Amino acid sequence: MHSMMYDDDRHWGLPDPERQPEFYDSVPTKRALAFLVDLIVSVVIAALIVPFTAFTGIFFFPFLVAVVSFAYRVITIANGSATWGMRLMGIEFRDRKGQRFDLGMALLHTTLFTVWCSMGLPQVVSVVLMATTARAQGLSDMILGSAAINRPSTF
Repeated sequence: MHSMMYDDDRHWGLPDPERQPEFYDSVPTKRALAFLVDLIVSVVIAALIVPFTAFTGIFFFPFLVAVVSFAYRVITIANGSATWGMRLMGIEFRDRKGQRFDLGMALLHTTLFTVWCSMGLPQVVSVVLMATTARAQGLSDMILGSAAINRPSTF
């Protein structure tokens, strides 16, 4: 993974956005589209669960979607470093060492993502950061030292 290394100690395994910009091309847009795909998948899965709750799930549907979304994100990220939406968009998460996410990182990232979404303002800050930072990192990425990158096989 030497080709992905650069001089910044905090992100020593992530691609350098100046020398390897192709890893970050269109990542904010791809993340936004992936978010929409993942939201649709979560809503559909939650809707399929409602009959198994004797239809009481209708009364707490937003909470059910949040629980399904959390589980979906942890499972898919832990098993491929990307949600289905991210895979469709050709992006994946990498930790500060340039490695794919494991279960622990998937759980941490998803927990932070869920907290930001539930609070509103931090999620807005996260989106602004994704749109303006060199590595297109959101708030969770900045805290964890991770980034979403274009899959190396996609360019």
